[in-house]
Amino acid sequence: MDEVEEQPTGSFPQVTCCQAGKSALGLGVPDAVYVKDAFARIADRYVMANHVMSGGMDIWWRKRVAWKIRSWDARKMLDVASGTGDLALEIQDTCPGLSILATDFCAEMLAHASARGLPRTMVADALNLPFADADFDVVTVAFGLRNMADYPGALREMARVLEPGGRLVVLDFSLPQGVLRAPYRWYLHNVLPKIAGYLTQQKDAYEYLGASIEQFPQGEAMCQLMRDNGFAQAEVEELTFGVVSLYVATK
Repeated sequence: MDEVEEQPTGSFPQVTCCQAGKSALGLGVPDAVYVKDAFARIADRYVMANHVMSGGMDIWWRKRVAWKIRSWDARKMLDVASGTGDLALEIQDTCPGLSILATDFCAEMLAHASARGLPRTMVADALNLPFADADFDVVTVAFGLRNMADYPGALREMARVLEPGGRLVVLDFSLPQGVLRAPYRWYLHNVLPKIAGYLTQQKDAYEYLGASIEQFPQGEAMCQLMRDNGFAQAEVEELTFGVVSLYVATK
């Protein structure tokens, strides 16, 4: 795999991660300018808000990913939509021999990732990654694919930078099935935005969250989307009663 020289956070030309308007699937997803501005405004309190809103479960979700990657004996990993670096930092601690590069289109978020101990970060476009084909053996994206307007395009781009046999790991929210579905949807639309708004003082930054989760493909639908966009196989594991789904796709 070719080596890519990373640049300090903020030095790489910033471009939007998606086109404004609706996604390629015809879903109403916030445009890139809105998403970037929202994350920039909540960057200072993002980590704390996540821990409180998930009851600390977000820590376990990321540990689950890290231990899975450790079992693969990977060498070079790209973390897309890394934000404040929560997943990349967890993987860095669990897989000390793994080379990790964290990218995001929001420099304010990546500044926190660097300050928290990620040595390699780059501001980059998830739909136009500045890397050669087959440059990584693992690509991860946690709670980021859902915010991109073009899911198929993002998947194809992540597949492009993976070497043959490489793996993509997607961790994102989903809706539980059965009796938990209705009360969780009520919490998602009526309670969570208020809690997040209080914690971050930016309520509007979370108002689209429920709708984005409702519209995000999950389960077999997401696995099929992965298989249709550059991956030979895909599987899903539901975490915390289906509130979060962990996808692993192999190129």
